[in-house]
Amino acid sequence: MDLGVVVAERQIEGRAPDGSPFEVVVRFGTPRPDPLSGNGDWECPHQIVGLGDEVVSAAYGVDSLQALLLSVHSVRIRLTESGATLDWLGMPELGLTVAPVLS
Repeated sequence: MDLGVVVAERQIEGRAPDGSPFEVVVRFGTPRPDPLSGNGDWECPHQIVGLGDEVVSAAYGVDSLQALLLSVHSVRIRLTESGATLDWLGMPELGLTVAPVLS
């Protein structure tokens, strides 16, 4: 799968077991119609570079926004499951979860 035009990217600091630093880069491609869908569904490609497997994957939704949100969610889960020690501005879940307080 092709990542296409990158619309968002995040650089995350990693720390190896021996303490040495490394960088992880997360990239999101532009959401696009899913060419395999007969229902007008969308896909949003994403890639994680720096943790070994740099394959481009995608998340799918009924529209472009759902595909993008599910792509971000998928990346957050993959980063968590990697077991790597990762940090982005000291934020929990690497700032990949948005839960604004509405009052």
